[in-house]
Amino acid sequence: MTTGTTESPPQQEPAAEDVRAATPYLFSPGSIRAVVRRCLSILALVTVDVGGLVLGLYAALTLRALIFDPKPVLWGLLWNNETSWLAFLVLLLVLVFWQARLYAPREVREGAGRVFPSVLLVAALALAFAIGTGQHFTTFGLYAVGAIFVAALIGLFRACYESFTGALMRAVGVRRRAVLVGDPAQRHHVRELLGVSRGGIYYTFIDEAEPGPEFEAMLRRHTLDEVIVADAGLDEARLLEIVEAAHRRAVRVRVAPRTTDLLVERGEYVPGQGLPLFELRPPIFAGTDWLTKRLFDLVVSTLIVVLGAPLWLAIGLLVKLTSPGPVLYTDPRVGLGERPFRMLKFRTMVADAEHRRLELEPANEATGALFKIRDDPRVTRVGRVLRRYSLDEVPNVLNVLRGEMSLVGPRPLPLRDYELLEPWHRRRYKVLPGMTGLWQVSGRSDLTFDDLVRLDFYYLENWSIWLDLTILFKTPIAILSSRGAY
Repeated sequence: MTTGTTESPPQQEPAAEDVRAATPYLFSPGSIRAVVRRCLSILALVTVDVGGLVLGLYAALTLRALIFDPKPVLWGLLWNNETSWLAFLVLLLVLVFWQARLYAPREVREGAGRVFPSVLLVAALALAFAIGTGQHFTTFGLYAVGAIFVAALIGLFRACYESFTGALMRAVGVRRRAVLVGDPAQRHHVRELLGVSRGGIYYTFIDEAEPGPEFEAMLRRHTLDEVIVADAGLDEARLLEIVEAAHRRAVRVRVAPRTTDLLVERGEYVPGQGLPLFELRPPIFAGTDWLTKRLFDLVVSTLIVVLGAPLWLAIGLLVKLTSPGPVLYTDPRVGLGERPFRMLKFRTMVADAEHRRLELEPANEATGALFKIRDDPRVTRVGRVLRRYSLDEVPNVLNVLRGEMSLVGPRPLPLRDYELLEPWHRRRYKVLPGMTGLWQVSGRSDLTFDDLVRLDFYYLENWSIWLDLTILFKTPIAILSSRGAY
């Protein structure tokens, strides 16, 4: 009789803890806290918006009373004929704002660029409803004036709300606890571009790691809010491993796109195929998109020319009296379809500036296909002020009226810079160049050229009239801050 040893079954590694299996997400403490925070945020924003609506309408009614009825204003009676409309206007405002993503989470919430057009839409819908139901009007101007007052007050109140809540979160120590995953060079690049905050909430970068076992060990060591994958070039299997490992611990995953990701056009699903197919369309404006953008450009540019005439004359006199040469400078640039055109600007340099550029090339401070010198000796004293506040660019509106430029779009480059472009950069020339764009509101000259081109691609892929309005609203803020302008 022989005896043998019974081998014990191999020990299996315990499965990684998965928070999704413990409690239904809907009823987990983290989920409940998040829902409560979102509800309180939406309630606060609705309160702010309704306050702006009520005060804006009251201001419009007061103005109407002062203009059309010179008798002493009975302040308490202004609402007598209007209160029946208030509940309807509040409901309409909230629905329109919700559709415009003005109640979205903080970091993706639309800004002032959507407040004004959304209020105009509310006014138009209210007017159409009033006409359709046979309401009596003393003046149609109340709708226009009311919309202006309401939009201004809601924009102001929301700015105060964002500033206050941002300061409050910083004071109580609200932070996003994040880690970066990718090779060291990519991690450093993403960290620099990302900065310390997004949506007013500050980051605390807990750790960094390479993809693989090092990353999973890091997940076990820390309590995190986000994993930021700094290298989108990972193979599909490795990226899915990272996502699954993070999601097992209820950690959000964000991926920083590569340039090639931004080069891919918007995909449109083609139905009726056994295999799902997506048609890739070039990033151009056509049809109603082109018509909307062009009409917007013409209307706003005409207003800038008419209303800004006194400023134009003042700048022209200063340029003429302080340095010899013409008032306007025609700068050769490359526009739509890589065709050259002459961009109009107020002259900010001495008359022979172009001839002196070659001798200044060694002092160039920009990277890639850009030529920038912070203290360029060719710039005049008046020109330095004009450049600091981008007033030299105002005559660009004439190029907009001529159809050579748009108010918002990729910035046109000088011929010298254009000749240094790489092939992938040239896709930015599929649309009209712009007076302003994401370059101007996202760091301006402080970004590398490749980063600026990535912003152009983002704009092309995500264009909407709302995005144009947002950029136009943010441009004066970027100009006044003089960040990256020289």
